[in-house]
Amino acid sequence: MPEPLNRTILLLDIERFSRRDDVVQAVLRRALRLVVDRTLVAAGVEPSQQYREDRGDGLIVLLSPDVPKTSMLRSLLTLTPELLHDHNRLASSSAQLRLRMVLAAGEVAHDPQVGTAGGLVGHDLNQACRLLDADALRTALAERGRDTCVLAVSDPVYQGVVRHGHRGVRPESFTPVDAPVKNGTVSAWLHLGSAAPGPAAGPAAEQHRRPAPGSAPTDAEPVRTGAVFHFHGAPPVVHGSLVGGDQHGVSGGRVTGDVVLGGSHREPARPHAADPTDPTDGTAGTDRTGAADAADAASAASAASAASAEGESR
Repeated sequence: MPEPLNRTILLLDIERFSRRDDVVQAVLRRALRLVVDRTLVAAGVEPSQQYREDRGDGLIVLLSPDVPKTSMLRSLLTLTPELLHDHNRLASSSAQLRLRMVLAAGEVAHDPQVGTAGGLVGHDLNQACRLLDADALRTALAERGRDTCVLAVSDPVYQGVVRHGHRGVRPESFTPVDAPVKNGTVSAWLHLGSAAPGPAAGPAAEQHRRPAPGSAPTDAEPVRTGAVFHFHGAPPVVHGSLVGGDQHGVSGGRVTGDVVLGGSHREPARPHAADPTDPTDGTAGTDRTGAADAADAASAASAASAASAEGESR
């Protein structure tokens, strides 16, 4: 028997393959081959670094140890779902292609026999095949109507690669599963697919986050105010432009009332009504003096106007 070699193990299986007729099965097999071709090319896998074995409704792909598992994971998590989506959007309902996938690693020997194909031997490969066929993956794919595939990684792949958070591989997007299989259980990690959490907002993104124009302020968004103007009955005249706060201005014209600039203002004391019968009420006296002065001025103006008119008539 040949010596076993450490390999990255990629397994793929077409959902509900045996329920299709022969013509559709042939279409799906060709589509699967194209998806796998492009996935491996995107991961940088050369033809000399891979071994494939056709399983009818799926594929076994063994990769050389010099193929980075991180590159393979990134390609499986991003490109493969897109390729499946592109196929399905143009295919009939009977030719929809959805996949169960397993990425594992372990010792595998190739022991071909004369006149037969295949010949792969290894406990790690057997466990990966059992995981691919486990109810945990079948149920996950069936429940994810929006997803085109489901990916599980073996515990050694998760512990050695995924949990370290390499670029494009987020450990929080995987959940542990103990899949019952023949002769026991297999511990693995199931990718959450479209339910995986998105990228967290960093401090820079939070710093530059602004409310939408016209949106109501919230408790987390303090209201900023500029200059505040109060008018309280005095007759100020404002010429030119008066600008305060967020560029709100008054230009030209006559403004009546008090003008107060700033964010806070104490209301001035309001004058109380004068009591004409109270000689001690200084306000009343002042009001009477002002009224008399106004009456005298009006009389003088009227007399001057009359005199001028009389002079002109002569």
